[in-house]
Amino acid sequence: MRNTIYRYFFKEFISLFTLILISTCVIVWIVQAVNYLDFVTEDGHAFSVYFTYSILNIPKVIGRLIPLVFLISLLTTILQFEKNNELLVFWTSGLNKIKLVNFIFIISILITLFQLLLSLSISPSSLNFARSVLKSSSITLFPSLVKEKKFNDTVKGLTVFVEKKKPDGEMLNVFLRDDTSGNAKSKTIIAKKGYIETKGVMPFVKVGVLTEQNFLVLFNGVIQTEKKNKKINFLNFYKTEINLASFESKTTTYPKIQENNTLSLLNCIRPFLDESKTTLSEQQCSARIDDIAAELNRRFGMPLYIPIVSIIICYMLSSRIESKYYFFQKYIVFIMAFTILVFAEIMVRYSGNSALGTIIYYSLPPLLILLNYLNLIRIFKFENLDQ
Repeated sequence: MRNTIYRYFFKEFISLFTLILISTCVIVWIVQAVNYLDFVTEDGHAFSVYFTYSILNIPKVIGRLIPLVFLISLLTTILQFEKNNELLVFWTSGLNKIKLVNFIFIISILITLFQLLLSLSISPSSLNFARSVLKSSSITLFPSLVKEKKFNDTVKGLTVFVEKKKPDGEMLNVFLRDDTSGNAKSKTIIAKKGYIETKGVMPFVKVGVLTEQNFLVLFNGVIQTEKKNKKINFLNFYKTEINLASFESKTTTYPKIQENNTLSLLNCIRPFLDESKTTLSEQQCSARIDDIAAELNRRFGMPLYIPIVSIIICYMLSSRIESKYYFFQKYIVFIMAFTILVFAEIMVRYSGNSALGTIIYYSLPPLLILLNYLNLIRIFKFENLDQ
């Protein structure tokens, strides 16, 4: 009988949890995906790159939403059971309230393990792969980004000015400044006309496979090359081609802190924990040690606050819907649990600034769980805990 009740409760909770998580994830993902449109409209990446990058950010969205979704789902499940008098059936059937608290706590542990898996492994790997997609993608939409009578600096190190652009794609009076030349300080190209042509190119790494690349074809112009010795060389040309694939987008391609795997971040802070080791972070870790510590605390610490939420929500088991304080109690319980999550989110931002902040951040979950669990036992003291 007791196992049947547990299975029924878990089924109702996990169904609601999954529904809310998917719904909120879709909403947040759509809003976030709109912001990523800059990759297409400003940086010139293809729509396939945009969609791939957006989809690979879903694990990150899920990981951030799990604590709040767990709070809402658990509270809603208990309120629904109370409204349908199903909790009353549980108590009259001999189920002790503290037993149900223990079962809810086990559920929270499972959700915690799931979030730990996301934050420690799946999410960083997904974000890192998304960044590599941006890094390896070419600027396929460069032709549509070139506007007439406007300096276009979509491409890193390359500035293009076109006086007029015809409907067929031909550009008149083209000015181009290239700051990525090897031995030259800068290179300026002025041409009377030009156009962008897409060609199939066979890369050396994949013989027999053609990849499409954009070329800027210019006619009747001059190339002014400024050397590092401040001398300027002039070269007239009838036709010249510039491979745009050799240029990079302005999109950030190096991995951010949240996109690095957990083991790499641990290696970054290890020299600070062991003074006998070399300063590895100065050589291989570009981010500040405080930011790295805060990111690690977010991955390891935030999931630990989910069991606290479960214990707080269990205070609703001590009330009855007929009670005059029931209406206020459900809001008080929600505010308490929500405040804990907000506090954890704020605290994690500063936990990396000092060892004391980190100790407080990790010591609060077990302390609050113990205190509230003992308080629930006190509230249910008239019940037979052995039943």
